[in-house]
Amino acid sequence: MPESASWRWAKDTIVRKHLELFWSFFKIGALTFGGGYTMLPLIQKEIVNKRKWATEEEVIDVFALSQVAPGAIAVNFSVYTGHTMLGIPGALAAVFGMVLPSFIVISVIAAFLANFADLPAVQHAFAGIRVAVGALILDALIRLFRGVFNKPIPLVICIIAFLASVIFRTSPIPLVLAAGLAGFFLLRKRKAS
Repeated sequence: MPESASWRWAKDTIVRKHLELFWSFFKIGALTFGGGYTMLPLIQKEIVNKRKWATEEEVIDVFALSQVAPGAIAVNFSVYTGHTMLGIPGALAAVFGMVLPSFIVISVIAAFLANFADLPAVQHAFAGIRVAVGALILDALIRLFRGVFNKPIPLVICIIAFLASVIFRTSPIPLVLAAGLAGFFLLRKRKAS
């Protein structure tokens, strides 16, 4: 039985959306050096500004959830975003896009770097990458600070968690759980008012 024109259009649209999701996360994965925190500016540019798939506040919320969940922040973020947009196939497209660049780079590095690791040019290149990663992490922290601490209660929770971590050497697990419960109850109280 031949496909109708509307079915072909719907199928093409679905495939195009999956490819857009894959390509967006492929670009983020390819340009993220230094871990999950360095990808926040790239996510801001690609997901919020260019594609308009989420607001800045939603990105910060998903980023926070990605940090709490087991696994890499970048993978967790891509799973959540892909699943929210297109279900399980969307999650798979986003994750595959996020991890494929790393897989390619690690394969190439493993094949060739052992022969060149001692060269001064390679060592200087890695030193430059470390500086760029530091700048990207600082940019991510500033964006998180602006997006999260626009009200006094999150700032108070952050200061208490920081002091408990530094002074009392409290494990991050109870800090994250306590902060999550505090946020939950405060939001519930605000909605009830």
